[in-house]
Amino acid sequence: MSISYKTLSAVFLLAVILGVSIPLAIVSFYPPLINKASLPRFASYEELKAFVNTTAPPPYYLRDVDLGVPRDKTEALTGNGGVEYSKTNIQVEGVDEADIVKSDGTYIYIVSAEKLTIVRAHPPEEVQVVTSFFIGEAVRGIFINEGKLVVFSNAYAAIKSITEKRPNFEKTSIRVYNIENRAKPRLVRNVTLEGNYFDSRMIGNYAYVVISQPAYPYDGNIPLPIIESNGMVEKIDATHIYYANITDYAYAFTTVVAVNVKNDREAPAHETFLLGFTGEIYVSLNNIYIAVPGYVRETQRTNIHRILIADGKISHEASGTVQGYVLNQFSMDEYEGYFRIATTTGHIARFFEQATSINNVYVLDMNLEIKGKIENLAPGERIYSARFIGKRGYLVTFKKVDPLFVLSLEDPANPSVLGKLKIPGYSDYLHPYDDSHLIGIGKNTVEAEEGDFAWYQGIKISMFDASDVANPKEVANISIGDRGTDSPILRDHKALLFDRKLNLLAIPVLLAKINESKYTRGVPLNAYGEYVWQGLYVLNLNKNSITLKGRITHIENTEDLIKAGYYFSSEYSVERSLYIDNVLYTISANKMKMNSLTDLGEIGQVNLTL
Repeated sequence: MSISYKTLSAVFLLAVILGVSIPLAIVSFYPPLINKASLPRFASYEELKAFVNTTAPPPYYLRDVDLGVPRDKTEALTGNGGVEYSKTNIQVEGVDEADIVKSDGTYIYIVSAEKLTIVRAHPPEEVQVVTSFFIGEAVRGIFINEGKLVVFSNAYAAIKSITEKRPNFEKTSIRVYNIENRAKPRLVRNVTLEGNYFDSRMIGNYAYVVISQPAYPYDGNIPLPIIESNGMVEKIDATHIYYANITDYAYAFTTVVAVNVKNDREAPAHETFLLGFTGEIYVSLNNIYIAVPGYVRETQRTNIHRILIADGKISHEASGTVQGYVLNQFSMDEYEGYFRIATTTGHIARFFEQATSINNVYVLDMNLEIKGKIENLAPGERIYSARFIGKRGYLVTFKKVDPLFVLSLEDPANPSVLGKLKIPGYSDYLHPYDDSHLIGIGKNTVEAEEGDFAWYQGIKISMFDASDVANPKEVANISIGDRGTDSPILRDHKALLFDRKLNLLAIPVLLAKINESKYTRGVPLNAYGEYVWQGLYVLNLNKNSITLKGRITHIENTEDLIKAGYYFSSEYSVERSLYIDNVLYTISANKMKMNSLTDLGEIGQVNLTL
């Protein structure tokens, strides 16, 4: 039985039309692998082929009913000459995450579609575009590692050196450039794999990349993964492929690649796993955890695989299973030899008696055996955000009001709920402020009259005080816009700029405002506003207050937003922000602006369309 990305797209489209949501990955239906120290490898290609041709019945897709609610840290570094600058907001210290904008304190590297631009940004009086060049493929993200630039890109094109008949897989390229001369980047390495770029991390000198390639019959055979490095082609032999012995509706080859970006002569290390489609990954300094959603008798499960990484070496160490599905990478964490994971199972509904959802937190050891758990949290709701910080855990669940749960994880065998707070709204993203305070970014809500749910409104940013763990409090908040107001931070944590020393928090915002004159009988709770502004909201924030400092936009004609309606898109939409010394930089696809970090006065701007 075969499945294509077009089929998957059609399923997702159907779900959208029906107003429901579906899991992020194709799901498995038979009892999952539980607590296996090591996955087996195939004995032969024939065994792999027979395994892939054994598939389960089609999955039950419908999970949550749409109730009107839509579906680390930024650190200062010291650059050249002692200049401080911000870097990408990441989850784990020492584990960098690829992004569309990077800085080294002097230069800013900017991705826009297939183009990469290098701008000398500091000092601001010397700002200029140093070089701009096209990759020829859609760029997914970049890393900077001293004198090296790493670029990840995707394209629907066959690897040129392959002559055998194969389906037209998407390919992922990992390019490494020497940028000691920023004006003339020099390509020194190109590693290409069949499959889609899933995610990546940079630890030390190694870039670890996760690639997903569908595994299905083509012309009577199962095409095996291929890797090409500097003209040398290697087809991954079936006997080198690990597999989870779970019958699935569809399979994917998940390949983990390690590339030494400093040593161009070191061959890339790689391991391939035949699994269901990867849902999320979490990466610590020593491990990659791959979470694969699955079903067992219509009950959601997540199969977890721990992959050890060390100086470019990759090895499978353990596999295990927990109940439910994970929301995103922040639903997982590793701390002092234990892996923590927060999940939701079941579905929510307009009326509480029809809902089956529950939420859980599991603590597993390094063999991925469950040592402690909290189950049946917030029945009828689902997790909207999670954050594990040391011996504490924080969850936000939502259906009608926002319960913030404070968890104790000090004893791995006995995790517990210490306290909770219920307030209107919910947080899509949680960010640590200090040991006892937490920032929540999400949406305001108002309770609906026609069911047990709420309508989301504009963006809400909250400061939570959990110093009294039994009684967490919301000590400050600020609201932005009406229903329809949006920000990439709600889906991508890398859009956040936060610096506690500077009392600075900044996020891109697409602002929607309701024109009340259009509603003669009052504004309905589910009414959307019209887009009136896009740019960066800059806030003053401390543990007791949140206030607006100012706004920066790249769009001069606001009429363009209003005319665009629901489908507004602009090459001048601010997507990222960062600071170098006392200058705040905002970046859109076509422009970079510089403003004073002190009073937000404009210093200058750079045209990126050249």
